Amino acid sequence: MIAIGAGLAVGLAGIGSGLGEKDAAAAAIGAITEDPSVFGRALIFVVLPETIVIFGLVIAIMAFFVL
Repeated sequence: MIAIGAGLAVGLAGIGSGLGEKDAAAAAIGAITEDPSVFGRALIFVVLPETIVIFGLVIAIMAFFVL
């Protein structure tokens, strides 16, 4: 049961992050196309949803080693 919970934590976090990242990446590419000077800020907004997957991975690791 712990393995199923850990898999769900990473999997659902990955799906949610992917859904959020697709919109952010599309907007960032449009902004960079119009003004290349916003590349740094756009990159931050694209990478920001990936932190959610890291949180899911931390929960999975905690489930394996703490519970």
